[in-house]
Amino acid sequence: MAPPPASPFEVPAPTLPVRGSPGTRVPVRRVFCVGKNYAKHAAELGCDPEKEPPVFFLKDRECVVACPGGDGAAPTPVRYPAATEALHHEAELVLVVGRRAPEGARIPRDAAMGYVWGWAAGLDMTRRDLQDAARREAGPWDLSKTFDSAAPVSAVVPAAEWSPRPDAEVTCDVNGARRQRGTLGEMTWDVPAILHHLSAYVTLLPGDLVFTGTPEGVSAVRPGDVVTGAVEGLPPVAVLYTEGGAA
Repeated sequence: MAPPPASPFEVPAPTLPVRGSPGTRVPVRRVFCVGKNYAKHAAELGCDPEKEPPVFFLKDRECVVACPGGDGAAPTPVRYPAATEALHHEAELVLVVGRRAPEGARIPRDAAMGYVWGWAAGLDMTRRDLQDAARREAGPWDLSKTFDSAAPVSAVVPAAEWSPRPDAEVTCDVNGARRQRGTLGEMTWDVPAILHHLSAYVTLLPGDLVFTGTPEGVSAVRPGDVVTGAVEGLPPVAVLYTEGGAA
């Protein structure tokens, strides 16, 4: 058998730490996100949650920033992104897929949790000014969601150690002030429904991350701000925004 062709450079995959297992890292394959999955957040974006179902979009895996610190740990420094004057935080529950889904068939709702390897807290950071401009022009808004450090994620907790409860709170604080608060039970689509519908479009694979949507209260972040996203029972994700490039 011929050796594999040489590559002129390496493209390392981002990885996430696992809580309580220092030698274990979860490789990130793809990053899927659910939009408009909390009715009140959909309304604050000017959408009608009764008429417009949630949508799926992607972030590049290179957007992922591992934030392994827990309560009381120093926030992870990240650069404020260029080309925006309205960077918004969106705190979310993130799931890690651990099994290959069947090709050409949806994951059944009653079997969906068996595809989850673990859970984390994440921040779906959004260049809201770019997104709003793209929506006005009916154009793609990829660059409003995909940019350097656009997806900070906490350490992963294995599914055997934590499971989502409807009353578990999802929160986001900026400089210690509460900006977002909701519960997992407020999701329009719960996790089994998300995986059931998403698997109709793609074959989900181990290492895929799924951001499950954010509650109301999204707002702007500035350089110097500390943003902390949390899901009750999981390690928080905390970042410190440093000065970035010029817009």
